[in-house]
Amino acid sequence: MGATILVADDDRAIRMVLNQALARLGHEVRMTGNAATLWRWVADGEGDLVITDVIMPDENGLDLIPRIKKLRPELRIIVMSAQSTLLTAVKATERGAFEYLPKPFDLRELVSVVERALSAPASQPAADAEEPDEQLPLIGRSPAMQEIYRAIARLMATDLTVMITGESGTGKELVARALHDFGKRHSRPFVAINMAAIPRELIESELFGHERGAFTGATARSMGRFEQAKGGTLFLDEIGDMPAEAQTRLLRVLQEGEYNAVGGRVPIRVDVRIIAATHRDLTQLIRQGLFREDLFYRLNVAPIRLPPLRERSADIPALVRHFTSLAAKEGLPLKSIDEAAMERLRRYRWPGNVRELENMVRRLAALYSQEVIGLDVIEAELAEAPAPAATPAESAGGEGLAAAVERHITDYFTAHRGTPPAAGLYDRVLREIERPLIVATLGATRGNQIKAAHLLGLNRNTLRKKIRELDIPVVRGLK
Repeated sequence: MGATILVADDDRAIRMVLNQALARLGHEVRMTGNAATLWRWVADGEGDLVITDVIMPDENGLDLIPRIKKLRPELRIIVMSAQSTLLTAVKATERGAFEYLPKPFDLRELVSVVERALSAPASQPAADAEEPDEQLPLIGRSPAMQEIYRAIARLMATDLTVMITGESGTGKELVARALHDFGKRHSRPFVAINMAAIPRELIESELFGHERGAFTGATARSMGRFEQAKGGTLFLDEIGDMPAEAQTRLLRVLQEGEYNAVGGRVPIRVDVRIIAATHRDLTQLIRQGLFREDLFYRLNVAPIRLPPLRERSADIPALVRHFTSLAAKEGLPLKSIDEAAMERLRRYRWPGNVRELENMVRRLAALYSQEVIGLDVIEAELAEAPAPAATPAESAGGEGLAAAVERHITDYFTAHRGTPPAAGLYDRVLREIERPLIVATLGATRGNQIKAAHLLGLNRNTLRKKIRELDIPVVRGLK
């Protein structure tokens, strides 16, 4: 039997598209362009599902959600919005929406969400949540960032362990802080520790603390990061650099929910949410025997991959405006970037990602007298930037690619010195080269899969299959 779906959107074209798609599935669709009519239908007990826009002529759709949930807590609500920021996704989720979809949306995805909403078991009504702070920790409205916002919105109210991966400078700690600040542990501590910044012999003491006399120089009891983060969130940055001994102790904590301080005998119970992050390929470290596979699966419960800036170049203007505003608040002159200069910034590869862009914007504000920054200044700045190291897929000649593969093989055998490496090295090396090659080609063709397939010498269907298998993000709307 079809359901009755209430659609509220002031855009007539969107209403018609939804009506056609949902009616084909056998549902009855009632459409309106304002919040007042939607509320009247809900108050009269009509509808099995609500699909609503945020901005409508008479009321904000987000403000309507709590009233609907209070009157009919079982009624599922799907929110759509062209105001596609992290705050919109967070507000929609906190106020009780079943799902949030940014505009423009993928019609197939919306249909899938509708089917899930209609078939999902009834849940308990959520308690009223505090309004999140209006200061956005993440900037950008590209499709890649929308996926990040939706992941944060889904995970923020849980205690699931999260693994954040991405290149250096993509904002991994910002995502970790957003999960904490918008989550149920927001009133408790957020404690961060960078594994790469601490001497290996001190990591266990830093994490778990130590008792007096536990080792030479331990003249008093010291509280570890787990204890400091009690009730809150512990962010383990650069987890791929954690030494083997500490990996074993961390695994025990995750398995048993308790640990002993260095030199201590009394177990300490753990009450923290763990969020880990790395810029390294942990699966490769596992194959090299440098990272525990069982620990990886304990940490990788809810994975979030942050895209490099070159994969979301459409966000660069918004990021530039954000960083120029921050620089002005800190006392630096307010600058703007002209159109030609901004286009050059969008075409640049940004090996240092968002961090590199922020540093450049601050430098422009501090060192240049002109209020409007032109193309000549940007070209001069980029000419001074260090050339990024070529990845195997991006090496211009065969010698560069061959050298990268040779180094990889040498590292592999070095890591397995004394023990025979597992079979299948040929396929593993090909897989590790294949993903960056396809990502780089899609980037060069701005996501056009037809052109990318031609450049790679692949059948278009073969390329699509590899994109799915290798979990490569694609830009919607391009074929």
